[in-house]
Amino acid sequence: MIRHGARAGTAIVLLALVGLTACKGPEGTGTADDATDSGGRITVWVDPPRLPAVGAFQRAHPEIPVDVMTINGNVGSTELQQKFVLFNQAGEGWPDAIFFPSNDDIAWAANSKINYVRDLTTELADVIDQYAPGSISQCRIDGQYRCLRNDAAPDVLWYDKQLLAEWGYQPPATWEDYERLSLRVAAEHPGYVTGFLGDAYAPDRYLWASGCPTNDRLSERQVHINLADPRCTRVRDLLDRLVTAGAVASTGIFSPDSTDLGRRLVMSPGAVWWGNFLFRDTWKVPAGRITAAPPLRWAADPKPYTSSEGGGLWGFSRHIKGTQLHNTLTFARFVASDPRWQVELSVGLPGVVPLQQRWLDKQRQAGYLADFDTAAAAFVLASTIVRPEREYTRYNTGTVWTHTVTPALTSGRSFARAWTDFGERLAGEARAFGYTVHDSA
Repeated sequence: MIRHGARAGTAIVLLALVGLTACKGPEGTGTADDATDSGGRITVWVDPPRLPAVGAFQRAHPEIPVDVMTINGNVGSTELQQKFVLFNQAGEGWPDAIFFPSNDDIAWAANSKINYVRDLTTELADVIDQYAPGSISQCRIDGQYRCLRNDAAPDVLWYDKQLLAEWGYQPPATWEDYERLSLRVAAEHPGYVTGFLGDAYAPDRYLWASGCPTNDRLSERQVHINLADPRCTRVRDLLDRLVTAGAVASTGIFSPDSTDLGRRLVMSPGAVWWGNFLFRDTWKVPAGRITAAPPLRWAADPKPYTSSEGGGLWGFSRHIKGTQLHNTLTFARFVASDPRWQVELSVGLPGVVPLQQRWLDKQRQAGYLADFDTAAAAFVLASTIVRPEREYTRYNTGTVWTHTVTPALTSGRSFARAWTDFGERLAGEARAFGYTVHDSA
């Protein structure tokens, strides 16, 4: 489920390498001049959790031969991008389809230098139209759809219904209510937590949800970053108070202590996939305790918005044509919109709207969540209100967060100091990847 990218230490070296090896063929996004036609065989690269998707496709389409390569899904790896630089240099080697280990990979895969992913706007228009706008908006780059989202991963408010009922609390509806209840939990029930701050998704669930401009792409070479924006400072102040009170965990949802903390989690903003992947399968919280409420909103905002954590991206090569292209697009349609993957095997809410109810019906039958109708309504609502003003960029905000905020908090330093370090390093990371950083809209 992790979808985050590159380390600052490799940024300048990699940028120089990319600058020396432009894509062979025209710089447009149509089929490249060096396109091949294998006669039918396709090559698919996926991380281990997506292998069942390929298996389901092979069972559904035995007439299409598929070569599968399992790739490194680790956060922080630049190995994949370097491979594509070399493919462009050699004029061969690209996979026909790929599940990107990091959502940010789409930024380099679509830029004018590497220019790997094809424009799907026309070829898969009927599939794109099935997505909720908030689920597919980050794939629309300079007016063209360059990827497909695997699953919708909007944030909702998860909470332990049993604990809240036992303690006489009501689930919060606003971020202001969330802060008040978190402080009350910390005072009245020390040892319980109301959020995780130490993982690479933390800036998504808090900063993206607020509209804080950390990944505001103005063009391929320009971004807007301004942590002094009121939409940022309100999050800074909220988290500073929660950290000071001991209400939130300084470690992350995948940390070694997350299982213990997950069982003591009273509530938290978190992605839809938290239900199956974390509460049920990782933290082993008993059935009937956990449910979800609609995403938190800021009281001052005229319209409610939420953020997204993951929901990984599929990309497809512009270096193919003929039967090879036809079969690759058949694969694209399958992984995005076929229930044999999206409903039967995927742990996340489908990005395409027509399959969401079928996936929800299956979750209802599993009987894990409390108040399933409430949770299901929250999932569907959240998928329609993901805040659009946030793009995937070559620098990775989550990685910067885990290199600044996480070590500061786990070593006992203040959140205020960690926030300053985060802002300085975020701007530096963006510049290292070749962006001009604007600090005003």
